Amino acid sequence: MPDAPVSYRFYGELADWWPLISPPEEYEEEAAFALTLLRRASRPVQEVLELGSGGGHNAFHLKEELDLTLVDLSEAMLDVSRRINPQCAHRQGDMRAVRLGRQFDAVFIHDAVDYMVSEDDLRRVIQTATEHCRPGGVVVVMPDHTREAFQPSTGHGGHDAPDGRGVRYLDWTWDPDPADSWILTAYVFLLRGADGSVAAIDEVHRLGLFGEPEWLELLAAAGLDATAVTEVTSEDRAPRRCFVARRPAP
Repeated sequence: MPDAPVSYRFYGELADWWPLISPPEEYEEEAAFALTLLRRASRPVQEVLELGSGGGHNAFHLKEELDLTLVDLSEAMLDVSRRINPQCAHRQGDMRAVRLGRQFDAVFIHDAVDYMVSEDDLRRVIQTATEHCRPGGVVVVMPDHTREAFQPSTGHGGHDAPDGRGVRYLDWTWDPDPADSWILTAYVFLLRGADGSVAAIDEVHRLGLFGEPEWLELLAAAGLDATAVTEVTSEDRAPRRCFVARRPAP
């Protein structure tokens, strides 16, 4: 996820645990589907900007096909990504405000966009993506939730490392007030050190929730030709609604 405030321990002091919380191998199918959406641009797609790239686990798969520039708010998460994606360019920045002074064939935003909890936040992210997208290119956004499809949920997972470290976690997502634009996800982590010691950490994240019409209106207001697409997935969950927004060629 990561273009969240670095004050979330998940993306700061816990960043080194990210490969055990959500390993790169788990992103293979999502990245392959994202690639099909990125290829919908009306120009050849080779140079791609990913906003909110986190630990680089989508990039781990996409870099085989694309030249990637990865931007994330958390320097700790970028360090995780640099270890597995040394051939990618990494830049620290907030997806609402970063300006790299160049354009790309496509811009990709995965679930880090969930941390935009107001319409103004979302508008600023879309403007960032639009300004970095070449005419004829495409902006692809894959939020975890849209208002129409939202359901409270729980999940769990975690993995072990050869050095004896391990993580187990539980997450719980719900909507305290359906009248506003955000939901909450609570996390509990059990972290086992290489020496066998175990620590428990918990925190609650606030995430944005917007309806499909809101997404399409904001993308259109930025000058993009946007459509909603249902994700193709074999995972045991409801497929996401994704957004493919082309920047018209002159």
